Amino acid sequence: MNKAQTSVQQPGGGAVGALRLTDYAHGGGCACKIPPGELEDVVRGLIGQPGAEVLVGLDSGDDAAAVLVRDDLAVLTTADFFTPVVNDAFDWGRIAAANALSDIYAMGGRPVTAINLVGWPRGVLPMELLTEVLRGGLSVASEAGCPVLGGHSIDDPEPKYGMAVTGVAHPDRLLRNDAAQPGLPITLTKPIGVGLLNNRHKATGEVFAEAIETMASLNRDASEAAVAAGVRAATDVTGFGLLGHLYKMVRASEVGAVIDLKAVPLIAGAREALRDGFVSGGTRRNLDWVRPHLDTAPGITEDDLLLLADAQTSGGLLVVGELPGHPVIGHTTAGRGIEIR
Repeated sequence: MNKAQTSVQQPGGGAVGALRLTDYAHGGGCACKIPPGELEDVVRGLIGQPGAEVLVGLDSGDDAAAVLVRDDLAVLTTADFFTPVVNDAFDWGRIAAANALSDIYAMGGRPVTAINLVGWPRGVLPMELLTEVLRGGLSVASEAGCPVLGGHSIDDPEPKYGMAVTGVAHPDRLLRNDAAQPGLPITLTKPIGVGLLNNRHKATGEVFAEAIETMASLNRDASEAAVAAGVRAATDVTGFGLLGHLYKMVRASEVGAVIDLKAVPLIAGAREALRDGFVSGGTRRNLDWVRPHLDTAPGITEDDLLLLADAQTSGGLLVVGELPGHPVIGHTTAGRGIEIR
């Protein structure tokens, strides 16, 4: 661990001297998730409390739970938190909040309240840094029109931050990961590759402003556009990578997919970070998990697959349908598995 200086900059600066938050975490952002295969083994057979009012539970591994409380109202609940993904405390707070809120947007909902979830190494990192993290989260929640009404914190050897979020949606207009139909375009609303840049940032300290702003941006507008367009199937792209989240969606929907590699948008610098070896263990585990379900065309390389499996933090929405202004990266099929061309 690096020794920390403790002079705190003004809000929005977030850095504390030479302190690097990512040095205090074994992984960064959504790349620190439990691998998808291991997680599915853990929750297999745990179906919660089924009932007519449960619209979305554990069955399909969707982004949030949905419960019917009125004929025209579903309540959505989710929680998401992770270790530092960047060294700037304020930016980490922004990114973590946008990531937690994304689960509500991925279901076609509107977030209505959030509470903070904090693990903090007291006596190791200054409490002023935690203030900056929370300030960053509050700034993004305010942008979303979502009040932050308290939270829960523990003394933890490793810093962690995120939110539990409650949202609302019309039950007839939910976006679900088990509702994809064959023969429809697949749209991606943010570029991928931020995992590679985050890994480079952790190793070298290089700052990638475009990646930070991409991760801190809300999926609200894309979600509202999808609901208005009558889309029924969507998910967000986070720690399991584009391939992992797409596989979860096509498996739950009992359809297949074709991905056009050249159409998938990449964040600037991602290929260079891949070339230089900044691939996280989470990304490699993602690819190992989904590889048996892939069919790749000649010319598709291992590096191409690693890009598509890159563990994202606060990624975009993966939508079965077309959204103006966002790239179509493939289409669904009546088959099974994922073909990459």
